Parts: sequence; structure tokens; C-alpha cells
Amino acid sequence: MTPSTFTRHDEIAWRRGHAASTSRLVAEETAVALSYNGSTHAVMMATPADLEDFGVGFTLTEGIVRRAEDIESVELIPGELGLEVRIWLSGDRAAALAARRRAMSGPVGCGLCGIESLEQARRPPPRITSRTTFEARDLLVAMQSLAPHQTLNSKTKSMHAAAFWQPSVGIGPVREDVGRHNALDKLAGAIVGSGLPAAEGAVLLTSRVSVEMVQKVAMIGAPMIIAVSAPTTLAIRTAEEAGITLLAIAREDGYGVFTHPHRIIWPGDALERAS
Repeated sequence: MTPSTFTRHDEIAWRRGHAASTSRLVAEETAVALSYNGSTHAVMMATPADLEDFGVGFTLTEGIVRRAEDIESVELIPGELGLEVRIWLSGDRAAALAARRRAMSGPVGCGLCGIESLEQARRPPPRITSRTTFEARDLLVAMQSLAPHQTLNSKTKSMHAAAFWQPSVGIGPVREDVGRHNALDKLAGAIVGSGLPAAEGAVLLTSRVSVEMVQKVAMIGAPMIIAVSAPTTLAIRTAEEAGITLLAIAREDGYGVFTHPHRIIWPGDALERAS
């Protein structure tokens, strides 16, 4: 049986100089092992929700397969110490992954998982050539409209979210997790599972933008990232290289555009005022 995504815990709340006994919902975090054709590849700490999406998305964004069709099946196996996401790959991809694992010289961890060299850590991202354009004001509204869709975070106040937004459709799907990488991997799986046109929308993130987040979005094929927090220098370089329009520090009054602004349609006098 899959664990709950949150549980209720007692607390003493100190607010405005007064203490009171109360309780709150707290996010669950459990060990999730990702295995391929019977061999464990990585163990992540994650929120036990949307784990099929997590398995598919992780497999794609980490470059284990290039096409969802190479994933034959995904099943969840509960255990005493956590959950296993058991993934079966087609013969060619399974053989390639087995060869890759034989070459590994150390353990894996969150973010850049299952890599064995500095070259793989800085693997060239796919180049995004989407010609989709976005109205500047619509992008602001998109980020502002995300919060009501963060159902787990509204209860626990401890979840990251990753969402897909299309100009003519709006937000959907949204995936949440205590880990920002996990939320994005879950979103990747949901986009594939729903057959959504990744090249026609933007990925919304409630976290900072690091290089591996940009790499994962490039693997998804989305032309734009919008994030509430700032990017790293390497994330900016990677977004530039990948052809991704990177918006960050998105607040109620605006955002910063760091790469490829050509996809944004500005109000008539916006650039005039900026210059």
C-alpha cells in the first residue's frame, strides 16, 4: 500500500507572543528506489505521490532512454523501508544501461544521478528550436495562478511544485514533491503520459534554477522556464546553449529574463522604457 503524502503532527505554536497547542499536516518523505530490469539504479528521498510519473520522467530526463516507447512497463512495489519503482526497458536500452553501470566507480545521489564522469555532469543539452511565442503579461499571470494548484503545499507548506503551462490552455498538469528535482521528473512523466505538446508551453518552478533543472527541461523539450527563485551562472549558460528562454525571480510585479528573450512579445512601450 502506498504511504500517505502527509500526516498530522502535534505542535506548540508561538505566534505574536502567545503559545498554543495545535497540530499541522507535515509532508511525508520516503525512500524510493528506481530499478531497471531488476537492478537498482538510484535511491531518492521523495514524496510518495505520482511515482509512476516520477519513474517515467526520471528515466527520460536523466537520458536513460531517449523515447518513452523504450519504457516497457512501470510498477510500484511497496516495502518495509520504502518503495521501489520497478522499470523495465526494451532490450537495447537495458543493455546500454547495464554497460553504463558496470563503468561506474562511485555512488549516485540526488540531482545528477548515475553519472560516472565530469563530462556526463556537463552533458550538452538538446537544442530547443520551438518557435512558440508568449505574451509578457500572460507569463506573469501564469506564475501567479500556480499557487491555488499546489494542493499538497497548501496543507504542508513544504513542497516544491513543477507545472506545465500553455498560453491557450492554462496550467496543467502540476506535480509536487519535497524535492525540486523529483517534482520536475514527475512533471516530465505527466507530460509524456498526457501526450501534451511540450514544445508549445512553459515549465513553471517554485524553486531556484540550477544546471540540472535546465538539463531536465531540455530533455522534456519545453522552450521556456519560469521560476520564483534565481538561477545559477551555469544554469544561465546551459539555458543559452539549449535555446531555452529562462525567466526567474518571478514576483507579483514582474520577472527577469536571462536568455533568449525573442520568444516574448512585449507590450508596445515596454522595451522603449527599458532603454
